[in-house]
Amino acid sequence: MTAAERLVAWAWSLRLGDVPAAARQAATRHLLDGYACAVAAVRHTAALPAVTVAREAGGPPEATVIASAGGRIGAPAAAFANGVLVHALDFDDTHAGGLVHATAPVLPVALAVGEEVGARGAEVLVAALAGYEAICRLGAAVPHGFHARGLHATSVCGTFAAAVVASRLYGLSEAAAVHSLGIAGSQAGGLLEFLNTGGSTKQLHPGFAAQAGITAARLARAGATGPPGVLDGGYGLYAALLGRPGLDPFPDLGERWEVTRITVKPYPACQLVHAALDAARLLPPGAAAGPLVVETHPDAAPIVCGPGKEHPATPYQAKFSLPWSVAAMIIDGEVTAATYHRVDRPDVLDLAARIGTRVAGSGGVAADQPCRILDATGAVLAEVPRSSGGPDDPGRDGLVRRKALANGASPELVSAFTDLADLPDLAGVTGGSR
Repeated sequence: MTAAERLVAWAWSLRLGDVPAAARQAATRHLLDGYACAVAAVRHTAALPAVTVAREAGGPPEATVIASAGGRIGAPAAAFANGVLVHALDFDDTHAGGLVHATAPVLPVALAVGEEVGARGAEVLVAALAGYEAICRLGAAVPHGFHARGLHATSVCGTFAAAVVASRLYGLSEAAAVHSLGIAGSQAGGLLEFLNTGGSTKQLHPGFAAQAGITAARLARAGATGPPGVLDGGYGLYAALLGRPGLDPFPDLGERWEVTRITVKPYPACQLVHAALDAARLLPPGAAAGPLVVETHPDAAPIVCGPGKEHPATPYQAKFSLPWSVAAMIIDGEVTAATYHRVDRPDVLDLAARIGTRVAGSGGVAADQPCRILDATGAVLAEVPRSSGGPDDPGRDGLVRRKALANGASPELVSAFTDLADLPDLAGVTGGSR
């Protein structure tokens, strides 16, 4: 069997009763977190082009755009808009091993297709669990591999995860689902050039992935075919994009649940600066009077450090600037969505110019890095073993609830996601912040 065939065989045999309680709880936690991030994006963004374009695309009244007036639209268009909304503030979760934003492509498809077909909450949850395992494992098979080649792993891997979620909810046969993965592979991409020259393309990537996954599933349902070797074949995903044919990303499906290894973001910024932000919160008073040096992982340095990062030109560039974000944390004592509304603050820019960075290998992946902040003499002023909100953080559930409410989700919506497995349909979760 090919890797795609093994993934589908496992996902199609999956029943909610087979899923450990910790994995079910993790999935509902991250679905709620992603939905609330989308609600926050609507509140903090005057007009998202993705929502405008999705509504222009229209379509039959199949699915809801999160926290948006105007009625239902076609499921592919709604999934596109919602994928962008979930990721728009860079506040959505991260799987450290795969360096993917796991919920951004999974949630929009689970909601859009689930709403379209009238799926029960338990069916939506199982489909989402299969999608989570797919995207996390596809990225983690080659840690930082896609990013090192200038590709956004969330977009690349999310397209396949979206196809799995859509195909399962549409009730495709296993053979048709494998075809959907093969079709999805020809749509998998997402370039990181925005890191060098700007642009809002990163925010669009999960939307592209979600829409592509639904389209792939519909094409397979209509009779289109795709190569079963789309992942591990000689011209498959890993061979074509990373030069690694034959790679198996699914060695132990159902034995280890990657959904439980996803990190919740306390800050709306690139995950690779989160450990530094946590360390900055611990700095003693007056520590920023002199120069500071922040240690960072070698894989993170090209993305969030380097010349010019201390003076971002746009809010999104600031989210990928370690010195600017750390400076904002030191001055304000917090980093929220509102932090990035003004990137020209003289006090933050002045301090950011005095924050240097130094590469320090940790032996782990970049998104799960430790961080130390040192003074000019090399004395350690603050350090953390990893960023908060991760798999070992016992406060993740509380963090998600507080974050969801602060982002504009209602207590009723929080309860609906918590009880997702028992809902007869998605009516209780598609009302947004209400």
